[in-house]
Amino acid sequence: MNEVALGTGFGVLLGPHALNIFNPRSWTSVTDLLTREIMRIVLATGLFAIGVELPKRYMADHAKSLLIMVVPTMAFGWFVSAAFIHVLFPKLDFVSSLVISACLTPTDPIISAAVIGGKFAVKNVPLSIRQLLVAESASNDGLAYPFLSIAIYLTTEASREQAFEKWIIISWLYQVALGTVLGAIIGISYLFSRLLKFALGKGFIDRESYVAQYIALALFTVGATNSLGNDDLLAAFAAGSAISWDGDFNQQTEDDAFSSVLDLVLNCACFIYIGAWLPFDQFNISELGITHWRLMMLMLVILALRRIPSLLLLYKLMPEVANWREALFCGHFGPIGVGAVFISTLAQSRLEAPHDPPQSQEDLLAISLQPIVSFIVLGSILIHGLSIPFFSVGRRTLTVSRSLIEQPDWLLWVRRAPPQGDAERAVAASINTAVAIAEEPRREGKKRIEWPDLPVLPKSAPDGILTTEEVFNFTLARHHSDPFFCMEGPSTTTGQSTNFHRGVPDEVETPGAVS
Repeated sequence: MNEVALGTGFGVLLGPHALNIFNPRSWTSVTDLLTREIMRIVLATGLFAIGVELPKRYMADHAKSLLIMVVPTMAFGWFVSAAFIHVLFPKLDFVSSLVISACLTPTDPIISAAVIGGKFAVKNVPLSIRQLLVAESASNDGLAYPFLSIAIYLTTEASREQAFEKWIIISWLYQVALGTVLGAIIGISYLFSRLLKFALGKGFIDRESYVAQYIALALFTVGATNSLGNDDLLAAFAAGSAISWDGDFNQQTEDDAFSSVLDLVLNCACFIYIGAWLPFDQFNISELGITHWRLMMLMLVILALRRIPSLLLLYKLMPEVANWREALFCGHFGPIGVGAVFISTLAQSRLEAPHDPPQSQEDLLAISLQPIVSFIVLGSILIHGLSIPFFSVGRRTLTVSRSLIEQPDWLLWVRRAPPQGDAERAVAASINTAVAIAEEPRREGKKRIEWPDLPVLPKSAPDGILTTEEVFNFTLARHHSDPFFCMEGPSTTTGQSTNFHRGVPDEVETPGAVS
């Protein structure tokens, strides 16, 4: 299990509806403001981390698939979710349903990165799919602003013309477009990226200073853009993507676990907070039509129809998705979590305090917003947080997935880098990387293969196996003819040379074994 489900469960246990040790709603009268800023910090660091750890130029190289997953898929899910909210809660009109749906539309990047980075996903989900899902979740989290804004403007403004005018000028041009540009400028311009390279080249800073900038730049980007009223979440992701556009920043920080551990600690604290924050006492408000069975029906419908139909129709336009099974998984894996809590508290801040009893549609929306959103968040955390381990139960893996061996191991929040100087793992990892490189062109249509250098060639290899390419060809041929064939690299610490033998892959502990 990952920190998503465990942290939330622990928060519920400590919260006011169980042990009553940890109750965020009792700390202050402005709980929504406190919750929003906590979610903002966690989202900012998570989005910046995703941007930094994506492969260089990823957003440009995979723009087509990302646009398909973000624009039509988000719009489809927004309307479908709003329609079912309106049907199940008829006291809410369709515009109010659009406001609630906007909170549930974006895929949560924190849950995505935490779950897809787990060992079950790394073994069973192709790397290209994992990268696409996390990049998409980071992109559409910031794009939730326009979906929320148009619904809010239609609810609060006097005329529709005025609502659409503000939506285009303020939401799209000022918040989204300008926020993205500012984030990219902060990340790639002389303000940061080139200044860091210059300082490192002159010896003014060391590698540890890069790690300190990891969190500092994320907070600076969010603070600067939020002060200007821009889309701060999209700006943080743009800054992270821009600063690692050439791969230099990621190369300097990839072997340091401090930033990853910091993300993990923030995520754990965030989900404990969410578990204690969940308003269980508001999940049954009969006078507003909010009941447990309606909320359960809405959760199941949203998880089933929000993304899956759209991606099943469009997956053939996406090179990274090979078949309908992968499209089905991409459609299923659209978790709702930290981003939804953040957007719901942001929406709540733009609505007037409701009257009791409610006297208008805006009052009904203000009262119904958080109970509906928080219930869907709870359901998504349970379903998506446990979905990959559930799908893996009972499955015996006879081959180690190439996802385990491709570098960098960018999705694991705590990087499991091999110890420096361990020749056995280094040699085996080089051989495995060659296997992965050979397998990748068949999947993505590429024809060029680059051969990695082996630190030490095996001394006990069969006669004629001397070069990197020959070792690779021998290993790959034996692997296809004998699935239980394993190759181990030489150990400089024990003095033992390479052995070619047969073994059961599931019992091999060394991450560099090819099976």
